[in-house]
Amino acid sequence: MEKFVEQLRGLAKRVDSLKTSIETEEATKTAIVMPFFQILGYDIFNPMEFNPEFTADVGIKKGEKVDYAILHDGHPVILIECKGINQELTKHDSQLFRYFGTTTAKFSILTNGIEYKFFTDLEEPNKMDTSPFFTFKITELRDVHISEIAKFRKESFDVDKITSNASELKYLNALKEYLSKQFEDPSEDFVRYLVGEIYEGVKTKAAIEKFTPIIKRGIKQIVNEQVNDKLNAALNSTTESKVIIEEMQVVENEDDGIVTTHEEMECYAMSKVILKDTINIDRVYYRDNRSYFNILIDDNIRKWIMRVYFDKNRNYIILNDAPVDKDRTLIEFEQPIDLLSMKEQIVKTTVQFA
Repeated sequence: MEKFVEQLRGLAKRVDSLKTSIETEEATKTAIVMPFFQILGYDIFNPMEFNPEFTADVGIKKGEKVDYAILHDGHPVILIECKGINQELTKHDSQLFRYFGTTTAKFSILTNGIEYKFFTDLEEPNKMDTSPFFTFKITELRDVHISEIAKFRKESFDVDKITSNASELKYLNALKEYLSKQFEDPSEDFVRYLVGEIYEGVKTKAAIEKFTPIIKRGIKQIVNEQVNDKLNAALNSTTESKVIIEEMQVVENEDDGIVTTHEEMECYAMSKVILKDTINIDRVYYRDNRSYFNILIDDNIRKWIMRVYFDKNRNYIILNDAPVDKDRTLIEFEQPIDLLSMKEQIVKTTVQFA
């Protein structure tokens, strides 16, 4: 499994470096898609296992072909439709939808080499669902993605196990996406529901408007408290760590519109924990801007240690361990507490300014 993860992350880096130079669908297949399935353990050069241009007759249209089919005992189990790296996938779903109903395949994958959408027939047998049960981007890999991708490896592929988990995965992802949106910007219906649970008065439009910022702030506080509890447990509740945690708060500068989030403050707290044996933590500062969150020494921008980025589906840090950007270390992470596992690299970067 460790080798698989290493190969997958290696492909992710390769895709990130090649994506601007790939222009055609064929180049996308050769440079990205085929290597992905090779990492999954399939012999991409054996048409008895990984069949290119697989014929999938559709009604009166004979000779319709799908880009690839993964075969087991001569029968397709996974259909794969590829598009060019610069093409959006949503407009192509119907094409794969036609293929699915004409074969014995239980799963289908739509990809442009960066984004992968996995489909099955949860809603109606032998009819591909209109929405995928699993989606990921190779350039924005998270641990939770890797564990799901691993289920499609040749050595562990089990149709029944994946199918039984697909329904839960589909609705779990939909729930996470919905709640993430509501936590960031709660809709009127969401606020109205919560208000109904805590307020006995009439739910007028004015009442909803009044409660919206309260609910938004309450959600952030709940998340903060949960993270703080985990951080306390991880750090064995030492007095020093409690002091650091107390510094974590959401800061908003009304003049420039920059909001320093609780996740960014957690990264600041974690950096102090990591560096407490290397440097006086009073010398560790942060500066926020619209693009990234800076951790620096002596409040001196020339002494920045790392820049923290929270993108839509990807969190990562860039260490100031080289003179130019292209040579600097980039490390992805799931949660701020994951920075603890990067202690050695962060300390090594900091020593030059100590």
